[in-house]
Amino acid sequence: MDHFLYRNGTLHAEDVPVAEIAAEVGTPFYLYSTATLTRHYTLFDEALAWGPHLVCYAMKAASNQAILKTLAGLGAGMDVVSGGEYARAVAAGVPGEKIVFSGVGKTEEEMRAALAGGVRQFNLESEPEMERLNAVALSMGLVAPVTVRVNPDVDAKTHAKIATGKSENKFGIPISRARDIYAQIAKMKGLRAVGIDVHIGSQLTDLEPYRQAFMKVGDLTDQLRADGHVIERLDLGGGLGIPYTRGNEAPPLPSDYGQLIRETLGDKGCEIEIEPGRLVAGNAGIMVSRVIYVKSGEGRDFLILDGAMNDLIRPAMYDAHHDIVPVTEPEAGAEQRPYDIVGPVCESGDTFAKQRMMPPLAENDLVAFRSAGAYGAVMSSEYNTRPLIPEVLVNGHQFAVIRARPSFEDIINRDTLPSWL
Repeated sequence: MDHFLYRNGTLHAEDVPVAEIAAEVGTPFYLYSTATLTRHYTLFDEALAWGPHLVCYAMKAASNQAILKTLAGLGAGMDVVSGGEYARAVAAGVPGEKIVFSGVGKTEEEMRAALAGGVRQFNLESEPEMERLNAVALSMGLVAPVTVRVNPDVDAKTHAKIATGKSENKFGIPISRARDIYAQIAKMKGLRAVGIDVHIGSQLTDLEPYRQAFMKVGDLTDQLRADGHVIERLDLGGGLGIPYTRGNEAPPLPSDYGQLIRETLGDKGCEIEIEPGRLVAGNAGIMVSRVIYVKSGEGRDFLILDGAMNDLIRPAMYDAHHDIVPVTEPEAGAEQRPYDIVGPVCESGDTFAKQRMMPPLAENDLVAFRSAGAYGAVMSSEYNTRPLIPEVLVNGHQFAVIRARPSFEDIINRDTLPSWL
C-alpha cells in the first residue's frame, strides 16, 4: 500500500497534487510520502512485537536526512555500510547504540569513527576484518561488540546481482566455519561476540529461503552456546520484496515474515534485529518526469522523457520493472498503445521500458514511476552533466524540497584546475 492515489482526475501524494509540486520544483524529481514510510516501518515493528527486537532501517535504500529523521523519530535503528552512512545516521540523531555497521570492506578509518562515536555492533564479514577490528579496538582501549555474518549457502531465488547468501557470493563466512571463528573471537581482547548475523539477498518474494536460513541459524545458536559463547541477539538482515507491478501476486507481508521468525527462532531467547530497506522506502517514493517528445520510429513509437538512467538506474542495471503512470488520470476505457519509454542520455541502455502499453500522451505530460523510493536517488549520478534531481517529502497537505537541484555552475565549480592551466 502507498499514499499515491488519483483524486479528482489527478495523481496526489497524500493530500498534495503531484502536478502542483512539479510546477514549483520542476522535473524530474523524487517524491516521498511520510505516511507510507511511517506505515511500512510500523508494520515491521508490530510484526516483531512478540519479543525484544530492533528494526534497523537499511539506509542504503534511501538515505536523505529527512527520511532518516522521520524513521528515527519512530524508534528505528539504522543499518549502515560505510563511514558516510554512519555519519548520516548520527547527523539524523540516531544514537550509536542503535547503529549496526555492516559491509564487506570496512576500513580502519571507518572502524575508528564508529568506535569513537558509538556503535551497536559490527557485523564481521571475514577473518582479516576480524583481525583488523581487534587491533583497532585495542589501540583505542575499547572492546568492539561483534556478530559474524554467516553465509548459509541458501538460494534466495532473486536476481543474481542482489543475491548474497549462496556459497559463491562475496558476503560473510561459510556457516561451516562459524564455530572456529567464534572460538578465535573469544581469545581476542578487543572483540566481544554478542550474536549472529545472516542476510541472504534482496527483493525476496518467497519465505521458504528465509526458513531454510533461519533454521540453520537456530542450529548454530545452539552449537555456539554449547561451546560456551553468549549469543544474545540474532541479526536476520532484510530483503523482503515489494510488488513492483500492480495486480500481480504480492510478496509476503511483514506479519508473515515476523511469524516465520517466531516459529523458527522465537524459542532461542534472543533479541531479534532486522534490517528492512526496500520494503520501508520502495513504495514510499515515486519519480516524476515530463514527456519531452513523442517520437515515431519504424515499427515503434518512443516517449522521450526528461528523466534518464542517471536518475533511475535500476531498469538499465537490473532490467527492473517500474509501473509508469500518467499524472493526469486516463479516462475509463482509454485506448492504449505500446511505447518504448526512454531518457535523453546518449546510451542505448537509457531505456525504462520497451513496448509498454500506455494511454495516449503528448509533449509536456507528466508521468510517475511508481515504487521508486528505494535504490533510486541514492544510486543516481551526474552522468552527461545532468544535475542530481530534487527530492521532495510530503506530509499531509504540506511538502518540502529535501534536496535541491544543483545548478550547472555548482557542478562545474566542484572541479579544480591545476596551476598550469
